[in-house]
Amino acid sequence: MPVPVRDQSRLLILDRKWQRIKHSTFAALPDYLQPNDLIVFNDTRVLPARLYAEAESGKRIELLLLGPCVSPHGNTCRRWKTLVKGRVRSGMSLIFQEGVVGHLVGESRGGEWEIVFDLPQGVDLYPYIEQWGAIPLPPYILKKREVSPSDKIRYQTVYADIPGSVAAPTAGLHFTKELIEAIKRRGIQTATITLHIGLDTFQPIRTDSIVEHAMHRERFHLSEETAEKVNFTLRNGGRVVAVGTTVTRTLESVANSDGTVRPCSGETDLFITPGFTFKVVNVMVTNFHSPRSTLLVMVSAFSGYELIRSAYREAIRQKYRFLSFGDAMLIL
Repeated sequence: MPVPVRDQSRLLILDRKWQRIKHSTFAALPDYLQPNDLIVFNDTRVLPARLYAEAESGKRIELLLLGPCVSPHGNTCRRWKTLVKGRVRSGMSLIFQEGVVGHLVGESRGGEWEIVFDLPQGVDLYPYIEQWGAIPLPPYILKKREVSPSDKIRYQTVYADIPGSVAAPTAGLHFTKELIEAIKRRGIQTATITLHIGLDTFQPIRTDSIVEHAMHRERFHLSEETAEKVNFTLRNGGRVVAVGTTVTRTLESVANSDGTVRPCSGETDLFITPGFTFKVVNVMVTNFHSPRSTLLVMVSAFSGYELIRSAYREAIRQKYRFLSFGDAMLIL
């Protein structure tokens, strides 16, 4: 379970220059930022994408919507990718609440289908999903407990805006509105990107070598306003503070050779591994990740393998909480 107050989670501060570790709480984050810093958030919103339907036979079918078959900011598409739990076939119609009907099309690829929604007059799909869907908590949480009504709020950042993720950008879960205002009062600028997190973010690396791992693709958008703020910060000697691996992945995906970034929308399959040259991100806020995850590989590339291993050993010794509702680390 998450801590009662978001910013009361613990914060491990990892200083790369001096090879030091300190301990604090997340509420103290502004003390480690500077007035010319730019802190960048991922404003994706987690869809309550777990829906239930009834097959023609009357059998209950569970679906997990993975995303629309359109660009990141599309919100009118009725054709979606979905995982289906239950015996189904191509062409089958599924009946949802309020008379919504879904038609399965194409062939299944590992349980993944495409579904085309038929909506009654006056029903919009996104509000419908918000009303009837359940929040898609990570599998390791669902193995331990039932979904709580509070999860719909707590498994969402306070600045979530653009719907499209099936997992939260967990480094951002520690922020409160009050903490963001405190950051701004110190003269620190803020900006947002959008990267919609897919289900594959939970998939471990199963290959013997990380370079053989096939990285998944995720949809992103970086606005002209954010690009201007990032470029201004770097030109003037400020630091770009990425809130999470998703922000890091987005900014480094659109980096030019000179370290500037450009406004862009599309998909990224960037896999950041040790030896990667970071052109944009100077500071990272992140949670503690599971072994053999691409996220742990990224933070190892950012900090150095030995230093991040020392930090994780210290976090375990100090009984920090790991994963989605866990504690955080600030890498300076």
